[in-house]
Amino acid sequence: MKYLLDECLSVRVRKILRAAGHDVVHAADLELLGEVDDHVMLAAKRDGRVLISADTDFGELLAKSGDTLPSVVLLRRAGKTPEEQSEVLIRNLPAIEPDLKDGAFATIKDERIRVRSLPLHG
Repeated sequence: MKYLLDECLSVRVRKILRAAGHDVVHAADLELLGEVDDHVMLAAKRDGRVLISADTDFGELLAKSGDTLPSVVLLRRAGKTPEEQSEVLIRNLPAIEPDLKDGAFATIKDERIRVRSLPLHG
């Protein structure tokens, strides 16, 4: 599975996820820093990547659009280090990858995961 990290997450997360064997790029790699969320989502969809972010706006955008892709993982671990965020992702991504492949919005919060199939309905 291929992933795109939003700019709100550190490039250190990319480095750690890559070291764990994940195919991941950061928004900076695609010159998306400062771009509006719609453009970031379009890049993820165009490149067949799952968007990983801590920005709740992506759920709203998916609900309004009615799109079935890209899948989005919302990481709700505010105030945590990139190393802690990476560990949570490494531990939980394998369990939700089948859902993400089919189009999903997944929220990882503490030790809970919530997965909703796309399209979302406002």
